[in-house]
Amino acid sequence: MQVSAELSMYPLTPDYKASITAFIHRLREQPGIELRTNQLSTQLTGDYAAVMDALRTALEPVFAAEVATSVVIKLLNVAINPNDTREPV
Repeated sequence: MQVSAELSMYPLTPDYKASITAFIHRLREQPGIELRTNQLSTQLTGDYAAVMDALRTALEPVFAAEVATSVVIKLLNVAINPNDTREPV
């Protein structure tokens, strides 16, 4: 089953960029997902298990750190090509 996820991460620290960048780098290392980032969010698409494993692996260090961080995740039960910039039909 293919799924898509959109994530927005909000580290509650003045040095928020480093936390976000490290998180995105961890996601890019995960197999079986397509990833796209923009200034507002990160989108990933792939098999359900691969997406959930990627999220778990990338988020674990975020939540283990001492910096309080809010992560907003939207999940969709269809694959959306994160590289397709056309408007949905």
